Amino acid sequence: MSDLNTHLHYRDLPAFFFSDVEPVAVSDVKIVALNTALANSLSLDETWLRSDEGLSILSGQSAIGGVPSLAMAYGGHQFGHWSGLLGDGRARLVGDLPNKDRAGTLYELHLTGSGATPYSRRGDGKATLGSAIREYVVSEAMAALGVPSTRALSIITTGETVIRNGAEPGAILCRTARSHIRVGTFQLAAASGEGENVKALADFTIDRLYPEAPNSGHDRYRHFLRAVVARQADLVAKWMGLGFIHGVMNTDNACISGETIDYGPCAFMDEFHPGKTFSSIDRNGRYAWNKQAEMAHWNLTRLAESLLPLLGDSEDTQIKAAEEDLNSFVAKFETALNQIMATKLGVEQAELEKDGFLNETFKTMTIGKVDFTLFFRNLTLVAAGKPDSKMLELFADQELGHEWLTRWKTAAKLENVMDAVRLKTMQASNPIIIPRNHRVEQAIADANQGNLKTFETLMDAVSQPFTDRPEFANFETPPLAEEIVHQTFCGT
Repeated sequence: MSDLNTHLHYRDLPAFFFSDVEPVAVSDVKIVALNTALANSLSLDETWLRSDEGLSILSGQSAIGGVPSLAMAYGGHQFGHWSGLLGDGRARLVGDLPNKDRAGTLYELHLTGSGATPYSRRGDGKATLGSAIREYVVSEAMAALGVPSTRALSIITTGETVIRNGAEPGAILCRTARSHIRVGTFQLAAASGEGENVKALADFTIDRLYPEAPNSGHDRYRHFLRAVVARQADLVAKWMGLGFIHGVMNTDNACISGETIDYGPCAFMDEFHPGKTFSSIDRNGRYAWNKQAEMAHWNLTRLAESLLPLLGDSEDTQIKAAEEDLNSFVAKFETALNQIMATKLGVEQAELEKDGFLNETFKTMTIGKVDFTLFFRNLTLVAAGKPDSKMLELFADQELGHEWLTRWKTAAKLENVMDAVRLKTMQASNPIIIPRNHRVEQAIADANQGNLKTFETLMDAVSQPFTDRPEFANFETPPLAEEIVHQTFCGT
């Protein structure tokens, strides 16, 4: 790989932002999953990745370019409380590679479960096969669904046993991202009291992610803040339009790049409820489905606080600039969500607000106890001219469903079959298959017993979420009562 002539660009930052890490020996490295399409986009040859040299990278024994791996330093608010220094406690950066499909764009290779670092806080730095499979499945599904996300390059097992909820196989996941810089990275820089740390981090991040920003002056950093606000608004709208609940939107899990990161206590809803949570530690519903926009805005406010010295010459101008830029979030989010929901429903955006149609839709879905994904999937079938019966069967009260469907047909101006253009757009917005929680858990359980077939089949199913493939019809169905997964865990 020396011909790539690459290095870890994160090292261009002051040493405050990272620590070199030594490799942690692993006993028996085996590849469980390898994303060959993603590898190809990064000019990584499959044969090389499976070689001793490639496995050395994927297991954290070395880094691309021959330099030491590094662990990133960052802080964070966790469930609203400042936790101070956190950092990569079980992760390390091992590469920084150009994406040949996106000229001028670099992607980081980041290992999770690769052993202890200076930020491990008495943890072992290891990960389980189950946590790696969850992230691999859900992150790749998100990418297929068109949601900005970190992506999974590989899973390897290490031959170790890791103790979490009992004994589980140890594993290391290699994820890729435009950047792993978080809101919490800026918070830690600001907390250092060294203004040069914040400026160095902001300039590095702008050059990497937002190069269209002005070259100097306060407008450079205001442009940056507004761009991050816009990406977060768009990201959360996409989550909500898919019934996705991140589960742990702490500031250390809010990527400045606008990519989804950390697939621990996350899930796609089955039965819809706006206050649904999945994280085992979110006891007060802070990160419920309908709170995610509010929490993204809260996180962005912490970013703006960290950037204040760069936003103006006086405290008054700094605060005014931050407030103006933060206030753009609500309109951007509402516009993005309305566009998504109008497309999913096959109606004009003006219809969403008419007599509170969108809110009435969410209320009907809640009272009717309908499955989120099947609701929109079956609505698309009705738009295509299929009978109403399958749609109505989703509702606990079919009369309620009939009343809503009648109103929807008026809003959609549907007499029989929707016109081809609108129908095609609707079909491209409503997935048929999502990585349902019970399917992910079954894949994990089987993999822990040495059977990877369930995982591989699930990956095949979620790779084409908008394509009607009869052979995967069983992946469309919600869980039986005994299969429902009520909580997910972070895996640390």
